[in-house]
Amino acid sequence: ETSLFPQRRVEEGLEKRYDGKPADGVLKQADYDAASSARCSSAATSSSSPTTSTGRRSDGVMVGPGRGSAAGAMVAYAMGITELDPLKHGLIFERFLNPERVSLPDIDVDFDPEGRMRVLGYVADKYGHDKVAQCVIYGTIKTKQALKDSARIMGFPFEMGTRITEALPPAATGGKDISVHDIFDPSAKRYAEAREYRELYDSDPEVKRITEEAKGIEGLIRQTGVHACATIMGSAPITDTSPLLERTDGTVTTTFEYHTCETLGLVKMDFLGLSNLTVIRDTLTNIEHNGKGVIDYTKIPLDDRETYQLLSRGDTLGVFQLDSDGMRSLLKTLKPDNFNDISALIALYRPGPMSMDSHTNYAKRKNGLRRLRLSTPSSTSPSSRCSMRRTA
Repeated sequence: ETSLFPQRRVEEGLEKRYDGKPADGVLKQADYDAASSARCSSAATSSSSPTTSTGRRSDGVMVGPGRGSAAGAMVAYAMGITELDPLKHGLIFERFLNPERVSLPDIDVDFDPEGRMRVLGYVADKYGHDKVAQCVIYGTIKTKQALKDSARIMGFPFEMGTRITEALPPAATGGKDISVHDIFDPSAKRYAEAREYRELYDSDPEVKRITEEAKGIEGLIRQTGVHACATIMGSAPITDTSPLLERTDGTVTTTFEYHTCETLGLVKMDFLGLSNLTVIRDTLTNIEHNGKGVIDYTKIPLDDRETYQLLSRGDTLGVFQLDSDGMRSLLKTLKPDNFNDISALIALYRPGPMSMDSHTNYAKRKNGLRRLRLSTPSSTSPSSRCSMRRTA
């Protein structure tokens, strides 16, 4: 079997990363990563990722240090795809590629928006314009749109659609409205929240007519768009697998969504445009132009006390993933004082943990504002308590 990550390039990368002296643990982890990746049937990921990240850095394109599960792969770190040492940060390779579940690995790469367009052009030139395309997305008619569209096509004034949608229960975490069908389904999770709408439905025949019409169009495809970051690549012309669509601005996309493309053997690469990287690039350029010397931002230490004080104050407008009102409030409660705190913060600020109030409970326990309860006998050992102090 052939690994996704060529052994020679991995060995050369490790020598460079560790100044010619990679530890035994590093070599062992790299061998494990390479052996696990050999089970994957496609080499497209490894051939494209290093050339689009390492190569583009040398062309002046700002590239992020790594995002998502790929940061847990030592081989990705060795080849310059990511800039984070997975052993140092305790990252898990199996989130990237699990030997028990054979599937294509997913590597997300951040670029500054201007550089991203150059990267897309470079990839198309290198691998063939007929083998690279953007990915289509299909926008469907959601609850509010279905109700407003139904009212409009039935000749009701605009105010009628607004009045009906105002009777819907508040959107759930993530901004998702209850579906029209769930409003009337007693087994639906949010059925009880829609009582006001059902009362309006029963008391107003016009609302009832509009709602019945909306049931028929909810979920239908309304328009197509271009996926924000997914790029589809193949070893043969993509038209052998998926029809293509040329949009009015000249962008060529597949007509299958990315999960279908992956099922058919095509590879999805996520090339994300991140404006924060443009800000960093321009800041570094201005510093240099002002005669302050060149700064290697990859060498900035992660234990700067003043930086953590700034984070603890919530002064994070413009900081990637830390600038929302909710996140800034959580930063003030958590008061991070090490890099692991930031990792935990971002991991907990998601719909699942937030619905259980895990994010605020974690922050309060970290600062002694709430009692830390040990749930298993093994967690009472001194080593376990020490480990929890590092992460909680």
